[in-house]
Amino acid sequence: MSQTQDHRGDPRPIRPAANPPAARGAPARRRAQPAAGTAVLPALPVLIVIVVALVDLCGGAGMIWLPLLAAGPALAASTNGPRGVLCVGLFAAVLGALLGVRDGVPGRELSAVLSALVAVTLASGLASALRGRRERVLAAVRSVAEAAQQALLTPVPATVGPFRVAVRYSAAAAEARIGGDLYALVSTPHGTRLIVGDVRGKGLPAVGTAALVLGVFREAAYDERDLLAVVDRIERSLARNLGHDDFVTAVVAGYPRAGHLEVVNCGHAPPLLVRASGGVVAVEPAHPAPPLGLRALSGEAPALQVLPFAEGDQLLLYTDGVTEARNRSREFYPLAEGLARHVCDEPERTLAALHGELLAHVGGRLHDDAALLLLQKPAAREPRAAGSDGGRRAVGRPGGAQAAGRPPGAADGCASRAPRGARSGSRRPGDGRANPLAREA
Repeated sequence: MSQTQDHRGDPRPIRPAANPPAARGAPARRRAQPAAGTAVLPALPVLIVIVVALVDLCGGAGMIWLPLLAAGPALAASTNGPRGVLCVGLFAAVLGALLGVRDGVPGRELSAVLSALVAVTLASGLASALRGRRERVLAAVRSVAEAAQQALLTPVPATVGPFRVAVRYSAAAAEARIGGDLYALVSTPHGTRLIVGDVRGKGLPAVGTAALVLGVFREAAYDERDLLAVVDRIERSLARNLGHDDFVTAVVAGYPRAGHLEVVNCGHAPPLLVRASGGVVAVEPAHPAPPLGLRALSGEAPALQVLPFAEGDQLLLYTDGVTEARNRSREFYPLAEGLARHVCDEPERTLAALHGELLAHVGGRLHDDAALLLLQKPAAREPRAAGSDGGRRAVGRPGGAQAAGRPPGAADGCASRAPRGARSGSRRPGDGRANPLAREA
């Protein structure tokens, strides 16, 4: 992936394309289609029994077709409950008896067919009862997982402090709906603070570690004035509770005062900073630090970076499940280029388009936990003066839509935010070079 080094005055940022309109009705339509299909499934066993009976009536083959009536209750075990299976079996038995008498099937042979049909019906009813029990257990487990996820990753409101926020999270264990990625954003007396991290490993141990990190962060974010002190609290807690091979990569950020964003990167993927002018740049740590839980092994402490964060700027934090997602050609997903294509002044629409493109890149399902958190400092609404022609002319601030080379009205929609320019000067996050926009505190 690539992004351009942006020095606020660099006229060559990546030029994003217009954001496609969000298909708000698509999820509802996708839900409606499976619902219509599942409504037909319970009737399918009855249709099979009727088809077998019609074939027997038309062909008059007698014993050749009658044993196929058992296919009805056998299939009903996967589509109906025990009562439905018994009803299908009874219907098939009555039809079998009538057809056997009509075709002149000998009594012993007809009794054997009907006995086999009853046996299949009873076995299918038992299988249906066991399937229903497993489904209820799975539903209970999923509800517990959802409750755990709601407690662990509390829903982030659309507005936190001075920021507009959007979040997208996908767990690799789709049935469990919970994973080892973590995020939190809180408003504290020391400003808005947030964390995005990734726990080594998967499953319940990773979930437990994520819960530990988030609990310590939410407590320390309120207590500690210094952002580095918050990170130290998390480090000490993990040092006491984690094993030697466990660790957590994380980015902790804070907004203590207007125009200043503090960032502490502990072995995590560099966030992507989107300037109001449209430039995208990776916030590389000036002094790389080890992940949380490994400081004792390396002896290196993380450093605090302070970035200018003005109105209209955005910050995207993510986990490696996004950047390491591969398509069939084993190509990584180009996150920076995707962000440049879809960035707009509505964080929710930006992440919806970005997440959709990510799923299309991997073919529909991610193989690792993936989290995206987009933070935007909204631009203040400027008063508008009526022009001599009766229209309205924007009173723009320096660096606004016109100054940035954006088309008129781009600030209110999801049209291209960056000026036309070359893609030169791009680089891949994580190449180890420090971000020129950041300074170490």
